[in-house]
Amino acid sequence: MRDILPDLRARCADGVPFALATVVAVHGSAPRDPGAVMAVDAAGAVLGSVSGGCVESDLYEAAREVLAGAPPRVVAYGISDDEAFGAGLTCGGTIEVLVRAYVTGAERDGLAALLELIAAGRPVAEATVLSGAAETGARLVVRPADAGPTTGTLGSEGLDAAVTDDARGLLAQGRTGVQRYGALGQRRMQEVAVFVRTYAPPPRMLVFGAIDHAAATARIGAFLGYRVTVCDARPAFATRERFPTADEVVRAWPHTYLESTEVDARTAICVLTHDPRFDVPLLVAALRTPAAYIGVMGSRRTHHDRLARLRAAGVDEAGLARLASPVGLDLGARTPEETAVSIAAEIVQHRWGGTGRPLGELTGAIHHPGGPVPPR
Repeated sequence: MRDILPDLRARCADGVPFALATVVAVHGSAPRDPGAVMAVDAAGAVLGSVSGGCVESDLYEAAREVLAGAPPRVVAYGISDDEAFGAGLTCGGTIEVLVRAYVTGAERDGLAALLELIAAGRPVAEATVLSGAAETGARLVVRPADAGPTTGTLGSEGLDAAVTDDARGLLAQGRTGVQRYGALGQRRMQEVAVFVRTYAPPPRMLVFGAIDHAAATARIGAFLGYRVTVCDARPAFATRERFPTADEVVRAWPHTYLESTEVDARTAICVLTHDPRFDVPLLVAALRTPAAYIGVMGSRRTHHDRLARLRAAGVDEAGLARLASPVGLDLGARTPEETAVSIAAEIVQHRWGGTGRPLGELTGAIHHPGGPVPPR
């Protein structure tokens, strides 16, 4: 949704009808995860993608049908059963896609309010009925309990209450998926399938040390969708001109800044200073946080010396085991840009539990099942 957010907001503002095709479930290997969106507007323009080209032509026709008045529906695509699926995924696997239209002013206004929250970086979840004893396409927009009211309805007070509770839990975890309920919201029943799409604020990447490697890491962090902060105590180095792609550049002692800023279980911390004056107090502070990744630059000799200093500062072995150091995967990197790719690859590996080995050496599914791996 985020990649076509400005275009969708413009169409809502201009009163242009459009349909959204949203991936709601993936089975096996598929190009896009649940939540991927393609839009088709009344003029026939296409925005976004749900499969990298495998099923878009067929979905285009389905979108035109719902724009013409057909009811919302879930369509399935896969390579495994030609009779059951109208188009094939050349990469294998199957996907299920919800297709629904936003034609009336009320429909577009409701979506526009959701898009406004997403654009502002506010945590929000959208729950949509897929099938069963409730109206397909019914929507409920859920915010954290202290952030604003729930809007819309799925058809019954009990169902709305149950989905609201679950959506808030999924939002806190940054997870998206299908939940099942009874018609009145009963647990452990299968009468109603509801797709809950969460929109959490972008995860943070904190880069410490205003060096060339930090500039390259900040660029690739922004490319991966992180909200990037670069921090260094030296005013001559920590400048906006040197880090134009960072969301913020902070001039402060690294450990002081880290102790005063928000860090959660999705945060990636990259310590690129390799100076004991900065590293030791910074890493002691970092290991007190729930950060998903703490990568530290330096040679093996530097890291060995660093471990001794951290032990002397009271860090236990479990804490030391959380450090990714020397930072990055073994790609043979030489330049700052290549090193940044190595660091980014390790962050992705930590997030999803990959092996870090060439896919050609492995067998089985390419995409790892489940959600992000908890911090070590």
